[in-house]
Amino acid sequence: MYKRNWRNPAYVNWREEVRRRDEGSCQWPGCKCRNKRKLEVHHIKKWSNHPSSRYTLANGITLCKECHKKIKGSEENYEEFFYKILEWQMLNKIKRYNE
Repeated sequence: MYKRNWRNPAYVNWREEVRRRDEGSCQWPGCKCRNKRKLEVHHIKKWSNHPSSRYTLANGITLCKECHKKIKGSEENYEEFFYKILEWQMLNKIKRYNE
């Protein structure tokens, strides 16, 4: 099994890009966490099961440590939910751009 290398430039870049897209905040609806030290980047589709999506921007979402813990062990149940959040996020960015 391939292990994540936390210093791998592709992995580091992917995490930075996801955080930038998510404007450095937890994307869980209603989360009030403002502590950037507690932010983590979650793979929407599991790292081990989807090697071709590991560094795809659309396969990541920023969550605070507490929200990330909420989904531990049932990540697959949240895939559609997280993709819907990314869709709403993009629609809001388009709306702001057009204003």
